[in-house]
Amino acid sequence: MQSANEPTFRESVDLMFNRAVNLMDLKPGLVEKIRVCNATYTVRFGVRLRGDIKTFTGYRSVHSEHMEPVKGGIRFSLGVNQDEVEALAALMTFKCALVEAPFGGSKGGLCVDPKEYDEHEMELITRRFAYELIKRDLIHPSQNVPAPDMGTGEREMAWIADQYKRMHTTDINGAACVTGKPTNAGGIQGRTEATGRGVQYALRAFFRDSEGVKKAGLSGNLNGKRVIVQGLGNVGYHAAKFLSEEDGAPVIGVIEYNGAIMNKDGIDIDALKQHITAEGTPEGFSGGKFVKDGASLLEEDCDILIPAALEGVINLENARNVTAKLIIEAANGPITAGADDILREKGTVIIPDMYANAGGVTVSYFEWVKNLSHIRFGRMGRRQEESRHQLIVDELERISRDTSINWTLSPDFKEKYLRGAGELELVRSGLDDTMRIAYDSMAEVWHRRDDVTDLRTAAYLVSIAKVAASYQAKGL
Repeated sequence: MQSANEPTFRESVDLMFNRAVNLMDLKPGLVEKIRVCNATYTVRFGVRLRGDIKTFTGYRSVHSEHMEPVKGGIRFSLGVNQDEVEALAALMTFKCALVEAPFGGSKGGLCVDPKEYDEHEMELITRRFAYELIKRDLIHPSQNVPAPDMGTGEREMAWIADQYKRMHTTDINGAACVTGKPTNAGGIQGRTEATGRGVQYALRAFFRDSEGVKKAGLSGNLNGKRVIVQGLGNVGYHAAKFLSEEDGAPVIGVIEYNGAIMNKDGIDIDALKQHITAEGTPEGFSGGKFVKDGASLLEEDCDILIPAALEGVINLENARNVTAKLIIEAANGPITAGADDILREKGTVIIPDMYANAGGVTVSYFEWVKNLSHIRFGRMGRRQEESRHQLIVDELERISRDTSINWTLSPDFKEKYLRGAGELELVRSGLDDTMRIAYDSMAEVWHRRDDVTDLRTAAYLVSIAKVAASYQAKGL
């Protein structure tokens, strides 16, 4: 429960922005231009459902057009409001700048609970919302490109893309009007897992930074680090799965809104996900101890805490009790500005949301490029790469037949080396490269400037400088 004295999500973003710009030499007018949202469109539309007309309220906010198109997800939630959408749009501006995705920041939201309506009803609602935005160019391949967010996914993005194509029948680039689509509707492999995979790559980048690891009071690499994940939605599930299966980091706790599971020896993430999908609750899962007050696990002893659900879950009420040495914000704004101050004073290292969950927009960028180029990644070069590798393998096999050398190829070397990179491998490679470069840019500021004591301020400094440079280049 957040304190009444807690700043709102938008106020938290402003406070963190101010902390960074106070360390920069920018003219006040330029600072204000970067701070404010350019525009927010509010729409109220009716849909005939169950024999009556139901009115819905939606938003699309454009924070910055220093680069176009602008980019940002659309969320479906009863908690959607203008302040939240504008704060998320601002984060998207800085997130895109940090990871060098050539977009401005935008965000959208619709006040609706998807659980209250069946699939056909949700399609009617989604298409009508999309219609209201499309006819004002608030969904457009070269102006404003949405993506999935909380409460939306591939299904909704496919509906939106189809609605755009119905209204723009001659736009050859129509598929690029939205990202996060199914692969059979112009999507890209690796997009569903992208944000969770990005969290994994962000942690790998952090553990390559020996100075940062030391500041967190940790050592070594990810192997053996105890992890607690809050929220087992798309992001939390994939982050937990990859870290536990590929990096040897046991997930000892998983928190959901209706309880949590704790197991000091590690939780089988796939089994827990299947249980929650079937039962609607973690209660009754045989692979760990059920904890009714799930939020209490945020304070449980662990090495890495991953809040991957809603904003404000770590706040003035519980920040002092959080014991994790490293927190990575897989969600947007899970730590309030007040809690951030407390945690920094305690020496907790926080990998900020604008970097940690940038995997989604990074792979969305790849999908947008794929749609505009009208060819899947790897189609032209994969077999040529395999042919060149075959030449090396043939020569190595010829050498290995010389019994006097007493040397042979490893059993699985040939299969692995000959396999050319397909779309999924290329997407993961591009995401890994993006997350490494972005982390290095933050870490350089964090370690080299005495007036920068945390990664969040470093991230804001890097991203604001890039946005400012774009505006200055335009003559603003």
